[in-house]
Amino acid sequence: MKRFTAVLLSVFFAFAAAPRAAESYTNAYDAITLFTKVLEEVHRSYVDTNEAGYDSLVRHAMTGMLQDLDPYSQFLDKESYKDMKDDTEGHFSGVGLVVSMKDGMLTVVSPMEDTPAFRAGLLSGDVLVEINGEETRDMSLSDAVKKMRGEAGTSIKLKSIRPATHEAKESTIVRAEIEVASVKDAKLLDDGVGYIRITQFNEPTAADLKEALKKLTDQKMKTLVLDLRGNPGGLLTAAAGVAELFLPHGNLIVFTKGRDGKKSDQRFTSSGKTHYTDFPMVILINGGSASASEIVSGALQDQKRAVLVGEKTFGKGCVQSILPLEDGAAVKLTTALYYTPSERVIQDHGIEPDVKVEMDPEDLFKLRLKQAQKDGEVDKDLPIEPEIRDVQLDYAIGTLKGMMIQQEWMK
Repeated sequence: MKRFTAVLLSVFFAFAAAPRAAESYTNAYDAITLFTKVLEEVHRSYVDTNEAGYDSLVRHAMTGMLQDLDPYSQFLDKESYKDMKDDTEGHFSGVGLVVSMKDGMLTVVSPMEDTPAFRAGLLSGDVLVEINGEETRDMSLSDAVKKMRGEAGTSIKLKSIRPATHEAKESTIVRAEIEVASVKDAKLLDDGVGYIRITQFNEPTAADLKEALKKLTDQKMKTLVLDLRGNPGGLLTAAAGVAELFLPHGNLIVFTKGRDGKKSDQRFTSSGKTHYTDFPMVILINGGSASASEIVSGALQDQKRAVLVGEKTFGKGCVQSILPLEDGAAVKLTTALYYTPSERVIQDHGIEPDVKVEMDPEDLFKLRLKQAQKDGEVDKDLPIEPEIRDVQLDYAIGTLKGMMIQQEWMK
C-alpha cells in the first residue's frame, strides 16, 4: 500500500500540465478522468508488473480511499467479506480479539472469552504495537484484522502495551477455531437476584437471552443483573432484540442519523410479544463495552428501565452499511451515527454509568478465568488468585436490594 501511494504521488506530480489536480472537483467525471490517467501511467510504467495489473491497482485504490475516511470503512475482498459474515454467526478461526482504532492506535476493545487471546491475558484498552514483528503504527484496521486471522493451529506473535501501567508484553498465540456462546452464566444468586452475562451480540443472542430469562423467572427471580462488561458488540438487530425484551411495546431503542437526513434515518422500537418490565434491573458496563452493548445500555438508561453500574463505555457508535459487489467482494461504509432515545451521540462519547464503580481490568480478567476453570474451558491447574472480589457485581446486588426495599415500602 505504501509503494502504491508513493507511485501515485510521483505520477500526480508528473502531470504538471494538469493544474486541475489541486482543484475541488464538482462532478465524478472530471475526478475519474485524472484517476484514469494515473491508473494508466502506473500500469504502463511501474517497475513491478505483478503489482501493476488493473485489477490489483483498482483494489489498492479502493482500499486506500476507504481506509482514509475513518477506521471502520473498508474494502472487503471475498475472503474478508466471508470472515465478516462468519463473525456474525458466532464462529471463525483466529485469536479472538476485537480491535479498533482509538486515538490513531490499534486498540483492544475486548478479548472474546474462551479464546486464545483471552487466555493469553490481553485486556480491553491494550494497544497492539506489533504483529509478527511488524509495527502497527501505519497499519490499517482491516490489514491488522487480516493478519491476526489464520488457520487453526498456526501461531502469531503480538506485542502490546498496557497504557495504565506502561507495561510491554509479548505474546505468542496459537490460533483456534472459535465458537462463541453469547449468553453465559445465567443463574440465580442469593435473595432472588438473577444474573446473566452477554459476551457479544450475534444472530442467536436475543433468542438465547429470552430462553435464559424464562428459566430464571420460572425460578422466582425478583431482580436482574445484566453483565455487558467486556462485550465488544455485534449486530444492531441483536442489540434491538435484547433491548426490547426489557421495554414496553413501542418504546424507542435507538435511532440513526446520516448526512442526507430522513432518507437514511432508522428508528428501532420495541416490538414482539415478550417483555420483562416488572422487576428492578442493573446493567454492568466498563471500557470494554462497545457498539451494541452501548445501544442496549443507553436505551435502558434513557427509558428509566435499568440502572447502569461500572465505568464509561468504549464509545463506538457509527453505522456501517455493507454494499456487496458483483465479484463476491463488498464495501463497508460508515453512513450514519447511532443516537440513544434522548439523542445522545455514542460515537467517541460512550455511555456514562449512573453509579461509577471502578475495577482493575486484570481483576475482572482473573475472575473470568476462574469461572472458565470451573466450567472446564481452561486448564484447571493454572494458578489464579483466589480471593478477588467482583466489586462492581457486589455494588449492583446492593443496589437491587435497595430498590426492592423501596419497592416494598411504596406498596
